[in-house]
Amino acid sequence: MESQQILSQQLGELLNQHHLVLTTAESCTGGGVSAAITDIAGSSAWFDRAFITYSNEAKMEMLGVTEQTLQSFGAVSEQTVEEMVKGAVANSNANIGVSISGIAGPGGATEDKPVGTVCFGWADETGWLKVATYHFAGDRSQVRQQAVETALKVLYEKLLSHS
Repeated sequence: MESQQILSQQLGELLNQHHLVLTTAESCTGGGVSAAITDIAGSSAWFDRAFITYSNEAKMEMLGVTEQTLQSFGAVSEQTVEEMVKGAVANSNANIGVSISGIAGPGGATEDKPVGTVCFGWADETGWLKVATYHFAGDRSQVRQQAVETALKVLYEKLLSHS
């Protein structure tokens, strides 16, 4: 947990340096990324809001994910997280965002999407977009923790490479 706090602190410093404000769109992590970010004092300078869109209805209503995308690819898909992150940035005062949707378990898995499958989307207002699917091992709590850390780490690495 301590390393996550250090990562959040370092990410905040980079967001400040780049004059960026972050938003999150979370499903399986239930606000874990935004909690890690707001654990850092002063985060209001670089964090705008969190969308916790656990249901498909919330993804559609709050982020503009299309019903067609959800029906064709499912909630846990790179297509869905792409629409989630774009919707989060568009519906906030942020200029960079991250989205997460996955199967933390123990239920919900399919043959194609086993427990531990987590899809991520990262985007900013300049058009940068990255989507990826990770497969994490462990129980529900461990999968969620790894997802939070991955979301933060990829943002940090992106900003660090542009310092």
